[in-house]
Amino acid sequence: MAKSPSGYEIPAEMRDLAEKSVEQAKTAFDGFIGAANKAVAAADTQATTAQHQSRDLAKRAMGYAEQNVTAAFDLAQRLLHAKDVQEVVHIQTEFVKTQVSSLQAQMTEFGSTVQASAKKVAETAQATVEGAAAEIRKAASTVKPK
Repeated sequence: MAKSPSGYEIPAEMRDLAEKSVEQAKTAFDGFIGAANKAVAAADTQATTAQHQSRDLAKRAMGYAEQNVTAAFDLAQRLLHAKDVQEVVHIQTEFVKTQVSSLQAQMTEFGSTVQASAKKVAETAQATVEGAAAEIRKAASTVKPK
């Protein structure tokens, strides 16, 4: 046993208990930090995935816009070559029907893509939270109260 200058002795059992407590606290802290680092990495991955999905959606929207503008130019060309008012009305009517159908298909596809992306992000976020919670529980289980 160690003697302090005042003559007080610290029992070896108390030293051992203090050492074990510090070791357990460090182990628990390391576990918590590990879980936090994994959560940060997962959040970064989610942000990157969301950026890619946003980029893909923007490209898709630009593709739709290009299709629609091309269709409008095609309409203009056809109207320029129309021989009479009856043909103009027929061309315009055909264009409107085609465009309404095209826009419905585009919006359905775009909506499905957005919904699938949102679902994927939500599932990934849930898995990340559950994983972090499991890591924290694991770290907490290494600390055994005396």
